[in-house]
Amino acid sequence: MSDEVDPVEQMLKRTGCLNLHHKVQECIAETGDWRLCQDVVKDFKLCMKDYTEKQRAKYSDK
Repeated sequence: MSDEVDPVEQMLKRTGCLNLHHKVQECIAETGDWRLCQDVVKDFKLCMKDYTEKQRAKYSDK
């Protein structure tokens, strides 16, 4: 069913890291080895860390 919304994709859209997630997936598909994709994995991790820190700051100020 193409009408179903992927909850993981929805969450990643909110973080602003969806594009980097796709890059990780593409790299793994192309290389067949996640270990060869450490640069894009690192970028994705940094994006998620930044989002998490912003959320913590946002909610700790209340």
